[in-house]
Amino acid sequence: MSISVPTLAAIRYGFGLRPGEVPPQDAQALLAELPAAARAELRFPREGITGRRETAEKIIALRRAEAKATQNGKPNARLRQTTQQQANRLYRGDAVARIAQAVTSPYGFHERLASFWTDHFAVNADKNLQMFMLAALHEAEAIRPNLAGPFRDLLKAAVLHPAMFFYLDQNRSVGPGSVAGLRNGRGLNENLGRELIELHTLGAGSGYGQADVRAAALILTGVGIEAPRLDIGYRPQRAEPGAFTLLGKSYGGEGRSADDHTAMIDDLADHPATARHICAKLAGHFLADVPPPEVVAPMVAAWTASDGNLTEVYRAMLEHPRAWQVGSAKIKRPFDFVVSGLRALDMPDKQFEAMMAAAMPQPDDEDDAPRRPKKNAPRHRNPGFARAMTIWALQRMGQPVWRPTSPAGFADDAASWLTPSQLAERIAWARMAAQWLAADREPADLLADALGDAAREDTIRVVGQAPNRVHGLAMVLAAPEFNRR
Repeated sequence: MSISVPTLAAIRYGFGLRPGEVPPQDAQALLAELPAAARAELRFPREGITGRRETAEKIIALRRAEAKATQNGKPNARLRQTTQQQANRLYRGDAVARIAQAVTSPYGFHERLASFWTDHFAVNADKNLQMFMLAALHEAEAIRPNLAGPFRDLLKAAVLHPAMFFYLDQNRSVGPGSVAGLRNGRGLNENLGRELIELHTLGAGSGYGQADVRAAALILTGVGIEAPRLDIGYRPQRAEPGAFTLLGKSYGGEGRSADDHTAMIDDLADHPATARHICAKLAGHFLADVPPPEVVAPMVAAWTASDGNLTEVYRAMLEHPRAWQVGSAKIKRPFDFVVSGLRALDMPDKQFEAMMAAAMPQPDDEDDAPRRPKKNAPRHRNPGFARAMTIWALQRMGQPVWRPTSPAGFADDAASWLTPSQLAERIAWARMAAQWLAADREPADLLADALGDAAREDTIRVVGQAPNRVHGLAMVLAAPEFNRR
């Protein structure tokens, strides 16, 4: 079967075809998206980066005041509940906006890269109150502005961010022999040091040992969040004194400073194992569960030649003939499936925005429970339906926005997403979408809009033989090729 390059570009490297939107014509068009997307307005955090920082700082300050009052025997349960509800609403609103961002953006490759890197540098909004407010900020502030430049810049921005510090408990890490450690008896937390090496840079099985993990954690002591502002600073009194050896290099010494951890991060970014790990992971995400060695090799070469410039790494992947071969075994993860489905359905802008608004949390919401819609209101304005098509769908399918199961992020292999329960949820979503969002569409038209020349002859035949319109529409969204990328 032959599939055109523009169709593959939209499906494999973006979030699918959308009627009226011209798909990228080749690799160069995909790469051209990166600077254009960087200039485009972002839909989350909903109050903007500066506004979200101000909001988060206020809520965190209130929570700290309540915690101090509790220690003094004057708890304020109402304040604690109110701040938690505020943080929850911020997260849910951002999650809806994140879906809308992927659906409406004309820069599919940039959106896919943002999802990839957000997953690579995973943080979980469920961690605590702070993370409900900071998960979206982490992607918007650290990931997206740096995904097309040097990897070391992306690494530092993603790792040295308050969201990562809260998630991996870096603020609790104190050098055992530091002034603060000796005074308070607090100790080392290795979480960030371990994930920095194992997940973010070198990768598992690359030759490091537990001694290297501990050294990384010790080098990171002293780095923390400067309250009340959400800034990363260096506190010498918490830094473990002395020199530390990591992968044969020495850091620290008599003059411990903030330069120690930045030098370590730069060295990890430049390590040959990091290039191999990241390039294999990128190829595994876009091309095949088992990264093709013939693609990974030129990607690593491009990394080395460009000093880790990610645009050149993407270019090496996209310009390899394997990148455009038909027959990829990659399965869309739930986020990809829902977003590509909403793109193919191509709801009118006003209707789509109304559904997104309905999915948003309301001031009187105690939780995500559906509210009673206005009498005779269309289905897309029903909050319960809108959430069922977006954030609830992703939760049921196992990929809720910014809530991965571990610091390793969400699984990216076919076996994880081809379970009976997963397929049942996708079919249910397809049926609901067909009945309520596309009832006036012809199945053949939706098939052409969603898959273009990627539709197989047997799928075209089966959809054409559907007993009714809704059934045919659902069959398009549940088709094997629609669930692949």
